[in-house]
Amino acid sequence: MRTHTVVPSPIGPLTVVREGGELVRLAMSPPAHLDPDELGDRSDVGFGDVVRQLGEYFAGERTTFDLPLRPHGSAFELAVWDQLTRIPYGETRSYGYVAKAVGEPGGAQAVGAANGRNPLAVVVPCHRVIGADGTLVGFGGGLPRKRFLLDLEQRADRLF
Repeated sequence: MRTHTVVPSPIGPLTVVREGGELVRLAMSPPAHLDPDELGDRSDVGFGDVVRQLGEYFAGERTTFDLPLRPHGSAFELAVWDQLTRIPYGETRSYGYVAKAVGEPGGAQAVGAANGRNPLAVVVPCHRVIGADGTLVGFGGGLPRKRFLLDLEQRADRLF
């Protein structure tokens, strides 16, 4: 059974969806593109670990997430999303780098498309992927949010 809650954050409300104890969706609100069946019933029960870890992340106290994840996607998308979790906190990689890492050296655009379908924003850090020339490009939550997340990680990284 799917349930969801909404978690306040510095980048706006985050809609978090769980199914069977696993995180299947974390969307920047408003999630207008989400089907109500995809969200399930609203419940604040069972999301304590997500709320705590997101709070620690936004406070600059957490650099990795330890949450049970179950994203749904194609084999390629799953490979890309797995690779995103390997980008160290406070660092960035280009779309081309990620494409090579998943065995598709000419697949930068496909990586961009997979990034755009990332169902677990922030936790699966698609914001850490940038253009080959270092510019901020492509972020479903908008480039100001991407800049905020990257700046947050740079500031917090200096504290450790």
